[in-house]
Amino acid sequence: MKNLFKQFNYALALLLLVSACHDDLDQSPIDPDSFTEEDVFANPNEAKGALAKVYASLALTGQEGPSGQPDIANIDEGFSQYSRMLFNLNELTTDNAVIAWGDAGLQDLHGMYWTASNDFTDAMYNRLAQTVSFSNSFIGNAANLSDAAVTQYVAEARFIRAFAYYNLMDLYGNVPLVTEIATTLPSQNSREEVFTFVETELLEIQNQLATSGSNEYGRVDQVAAWALLSKLYLNAEVWIGQPLYNDAVTYANNAITSTYSINTIDANGNGSAYDELFLADNNVNGAQSEFIFSLNFDGINSQTYGGTTFLVHAAIGGDMDPNDFGVNGGWGGIRTTSALVNKMGTGDSRALFYSAGQNLEITDLTTFTDGYAVTKFKNLKSDGTQGSDAAGDFVDTDLPLIRLSEIYLNYAEATLRGGSGSTSIALDLINELRERAYGDTSGNISSGDLTLDFILDERARELYWEGQRRTDLVRYNYFTTNAYLWPFKGDAALGSSVANFRNVFPIPTNTILSNPNLQQNTGY
Repeated sequence: MKNLFKQFNYALALLLLVSACHDDLDQSPIDPDSFTEEDVFANPNEAKGALAKVYASLALTGQEGPSGQPDIANIDEGFSQYSRMLFNLNELTTDNAVIAWGDAGLQDLHGMYWTASNDFTDAMYNRLAQTVSFSNSFIGNAANLSDAAVTQYVAEARFIRAFAYYNLMDLYGNVPLVTEIATTLPSQNSREEVFTFVETELLEIQNQLATSGSNEYGRVDQVAAWALLSKLYLNAEVWIGQPLYNDAVTYANNAITSTYSINTIDANGNGSAYDELFLADNNVNGAQSEFIFSLNFDGINSQTYGGTTFLVHAAIGGDMDPNDFGVNGGWGGIRTTSALVNKMGTGDSRALFYSAGQNLEITDLTTFTDGYAVTKFKNLKSDGTQGSDAAGDFVDTDLPLIRLSEIYLNYAEATLRGGSGSTSIALDLINELRERAYGDTSGNISSGDLTLDFILDERARELYWEGQRRTDLVRYNYFTTNAYLWPFKGDAALGSSVANFRNVFPIPTNTILSNPNLQQNTGY
């Protein structure tokens, strides 16, 4: 059974960690009278069940499955799922994606004219706040159990909390830093303080987590801490004004030399396996060898209208046949722009686009056939059979949040930015990814081709729709400036620059109104 939540007795965890949503980073769990914290944390086995809810806070949206009893109020439950919000904020705001739907505030994202009352920036803030709350509850309660296994569980919950704060720092800048359940309104911390917290947490837990490759699939090990540290240090110059590229190289190298590996041979023994990273059996077809941290989905046991269910269904429309993707219908929503399509070279297997009946150039953002469709995610297994949900509503495909190929790219970029890595190793790493993409060495580059702009384009080719793009463009100072334009950037057909304050999103208006300790980000 692939699904982490079923393995961890998910139903039991729900009884403990049901939470009401508050508009800050201090959300107190509410326990039913019939079930107490003492019951759930009675022994290590029960504590392991509660850990599932910490992981589940990033994958699921409520207590009943796809809808009903949502964790977050005042937004459609399907919209509120973490990776769906990550797509909206980190992909839809960039050259990688547009959307046809007219929900209030949604078109604002690609047009880059969102306000502090945008439902989607609000939902992401509250989703991450809830993950912090669940993590704090688990850490506080499990710490009372003296057991080696529980020490590891606590380290995993601390990783999830650090990951949530990594996202909050990236997306919102200065946010409250809350590490325990409290009844007082939290104060606001600087981005530098949050950065230091994330760094310190990851350094402290790296040796408390399971060793490389030794944990259950879907749970993090020490390589996840190293990988997240490499991401943290790669962005340090933007976030705290300090170039920490030596550290980015060090921790990228730790991950690269671990037991994880790039999946280069597909299940049929062929030489190109990129597409199998995003199929319904990517937990067993070899793709899992490079998944350092993933959200696990199961069409029967972990149903949501976010996650890969969203990425598959919403990308189908026009002349596309849903049966080719293992689902029962398309939602006619998300496509990509010519900016991404034109980055792909002839023969690059990562160019997973549907063009029949689609226009490469976009005239109308609300028309699905304007813009190439993306066929990257499917609810089909490597043998072509459908995922576990016979009705075709919900998708089995797991979603990598950090995979080894990204860490290859981190190493190369940090090296070129002055880090202590080897340029020859960086070149070899990039060419390993390109050999998988092309199936041979025809796409390989030479040392003279390895520039920062090439790496940025390679990140687009390798990682599109995986929640990375906005962060990358901000790091290159391309997100808001006129140094790089794409269709409908700044709400202009040919693209235009926007004010630099949009490099971060606003603290939600409701949060500001409910907590006088918080100050809104500049420009909002």
